[in-house]
Amino acid sequence: MIRVGIIGAGNWGKNHVRTFSGLDNVVLTAIADGRPEIRSAVEKQYPTVTAFGDAGDLISSSEVDAIVVATPSPTHADLACAALRAGKHVFVEKPLAISIEDAEAIQQEAKRAGRVLMVGHLLLYHSAVHFLKQCIDSGELGKTLYMYCERLNLGVIRPDENALWSLGPHDISIVRYLMPGEIADVSARGAAYVQDGVQDVVFVNLRYRDGRMANIHLSWLDPHKVRQITLVGDEKMAVFDDMAAQEKVRIYDKGAERSADAVGYSESLAVRSGDILIPKIAMKEPLRTEANHFIECIVEGKTPISDGQNGVDVVRLLDAAQRSLESGGLPVPIGTGGTKESGIEAEVTT
Repeated sequence: MIRVGIIGAGNWGKNHVRTFSGLDNVVLTAIADGRPEIRSAVEKQYPTVTAFGDAGDLISSSEVDAIVVATPSPTHADLACAALRAGKHVFVEKPLAISIEDAEAIQQEAKRAGRVLMVGHLLLYHSAVHFLKQCIDSGELGKTLYMYCERLNLGVIRPDENALWSLGPHDISIVRYLMPGEIADVSARGAAYVQDGVQDVVFVNLRYRDGRMANIHLSWLDPHKVRQITLVGDEKMAVFDDMAAQEKVRIYDKGAERSADAVGYSESLAVRSGDILIPKIAMKEPLRTEANHFIECIVEGKTPISDGQNGVDVVRLLDAAQRSLESGGLPVPIGTGGTKESGIEAEVTT
C-alpha cells in the first residue's frame, strides 16, 4: 500500500483527495492546507485522514510515501524540492514551475533522490487523446501536417497568471505528445482587456524544424466554451471535441491530392471528401487514470508519461511563448536540447 499525502485540498486539490482516497493499493493518510475550513471539511468527510495546517509537517511525516502538490504554481518549486529531499515520490500539478530554472531544479532533485516525479498534464491521460495518438502512430492519418487547439470559455479570470500559464500547459503538453519532434521557434500574441498586464486571450504558434506547425488559441474571455483539437494529415483529418457528450472524436476521410498524370495544373489538384468515422471509445475518468499511473510508476519503477523532463520541456515552451508575448509576437528560437519528445511509451492502465 502506498501512503499518499496531498498539499492543497481546496479548488482542484479536493479532486485529488477524492480520487486518491478511492484507489486500490493506496491509503490517503494526510492532507495539508492553511485554511481551517478546508481542513475541517476533509476531516469530516475522511475521518482517518490527518489534516495539517503546515505543509512542512506533512512533508516530514513518516506516515507518507508520496506527496501530491496541488497548490498555486509559484509554490510548486519549494514544496516539490522539499518533498523530494525528504525521500517522497512527488506528483506536481501543472505547470511544474513558473521558471525554467525552478523546473530544472525539481527535475535534478528527483534524480538525486531516486524518486518518481510526475507532472499533472491531465489530458495526456484522456482516452480520446490516447486514441488520437494511436491513429497517428498507426499511420491512419498519413503524415501529420499541422494541428490546432482551442481552449476557450467565459470562465475564471485569474489575477495572478495570464491565460497562457493558466490554460496553456494543457495544450502544449498535448501538442508535444501528438506531434513529437524538434520545435524551431515559438511566437505568441495576446491582449489584456480586463486587467492591466494579465492577458485574457493568447494565440500561440509553434513552428517545427521539419515544417509542421501547431497553433493554440487560449482565452477565458469568450462567448463559447470550447475544448477542441484538430489534426490535419495528408490522408485523413481528426477532431477531438471534449465538450461533446458522447461522440468526442471524428475521423474525416478528407484531403487534397495531386495527380501525376494530369495534363494541366487545374487537373493536377483534386479535393477528396469521403466518409466520416465516429469511433467508439471506452471513456475513463482522466484524473483517475492519471492517479493510477502515478501509483503504478512508484510500485513498478516505471517512468511516467508526464515525467519531470516532460514538465521541464512544457515550461520551456511556456517561457518562450511568454517572452514572445512581451516582445509583441517576435519568434523566440528554441534550442535543440529538451525539445524532442522523450520517446517514453509507458503504458497507462487503470
